[in-house]
Amino acid sequence: MLDEEQVEQTEQAEEAQPVEQEEEEQADLSRQDRDFEPTVESVVEAVLFASDEPLTAARLTKIVEADVKQVRRHIKNLNEKYQANNNAFRIEQIAGGFQMLTLSPYNHWLKKLLRVRSDTKLSAAAMETLAIIAYKQPVIRADIEAIRGVAAGEVIRSLCYKGLVKIIGRAEILGRPMLYGTTKKFLELFGLNTLKDLPKIEELKKPPA
Repeated sequence: MLDEEQVEQTEQAEEAQPVEQEEEEQADLSRQDRDFEPTVESVVEAVLFASDEPLTAARLTKIVEADVKQVRRHIKNLNEKYQANNNAFRIEQIAGGFQMLTLSPYNHWLKKLLRVRSDTKLSAAAMETLAIIAYKQPVIRADIEAIRGVAAGEVIRSLCYKGLVKIIGRAEILGRPMLYGTTKKFLELFGLNTLKDLPKIEELKKPPA
C-alpha cells in the first residue's frame, strides 16, 4: 500500500498535469504566432475585419501597400474561400467601399443580439419622407410636401440631424429654396453601394390582390 507521502506526491503530480498541458498548448500557439507570416490577402482580411465602416479601394491600397487590382483580386479570393467554407459573412461593396458583413439569412438571430440604435430608428413618416428624397433627389421641401400631402419641415430636420439627409444646394427658382439629398450614412444604413442600387419603383409596388 502507498504511504501518505506517496499518496500526496501522486495527487500533486495529477494536479500539475493539466497545468503543464495548458502551458505546453500556449507555448505551441506562441510559436505558431511567431512563425506566421502575414500575406497581402490576410492583411486585407484583417483590416476589413477590424473596420467598422466601409473602406474605399484607394484607402485599402494605401493601408496594405498594394495596387487596386491586387486588392480587388484578394477580396474576390477571400469571398470564394468564405463561400467554400460556408462562412456566415462576405466582403460586400457598400457606400462606395468594402466592408465585411454577415449574410442576410442570419438577420433573424442577429436581431436578437443587437439592439437598433435609437438614432437610426425611423417613424413611418420619416421613412416615407426619406424614400421621397432618395428617389427624387435633388428635391425641394415643397415638392416633398406636395407628394406627402402634409408639412415635412420637422421630419426633414430630424433626418438631417440623424445624418441621413443633407442640403446639397439651392434650386434655381423663385426664392432659391434648399435642395435635399441623401448621405453616405443613408447608403450604409440600407446596405447600398450607390443610389443606382435602390429598388426600382416597379419592384416596390404591391402585387394586385
